[in-house]
Amino acid sequence: MLMPKNFKFPKMHRGRMRGKALRGAEVQFGDYGLQALEPGLITARQIEAARRAIVREARRRGKVWIRVFPDKPITKRAAETRMGKGKGSVEFHAAVIKPGRVMFEVAGMPEDVALTALTLARHKLSMRTKIIRRTEYLSE
Repeated sequence: MLMPKNFKFPKMHRGRMRGKALRGAEVQFGDYGLQALEPGLITARQIEAARRAIVREARRRGKVWIRVFPDKPITKRAAETRMGKGKGSVEFHAAVIKPGRVMFEVAGMPEDVALTALTLARHKLSMRTKIIRRTEYLSE
């Protein structure tokens, strides 16, 4: 599973997920991408489950890019503990996703296989997404 190798501060504030994704909102590497439509957190387990779904459907054809990384530690207090006594221990790591962010990209496989693979990956994630196609830019 994905998680940071080392970190300066082991616990983090929750923060707010406001606005749209400024970076990573277009397909850069592959031909098709999976784009988020709403803000939220994606856990490392969800990323891995989606990756496995794509790789299984692709059957060793093509290439997969994961464009998000779970670098935010999410903490949780033990059940039935009283208030106070500090912040809970780190339970898992998650990636903060803003609307417009491209999370996965695929290339080098037939169109129907790519769309099926990304559809399977959509079902593993906890937010609404859409499949987008790469737009070729005209060089002037």
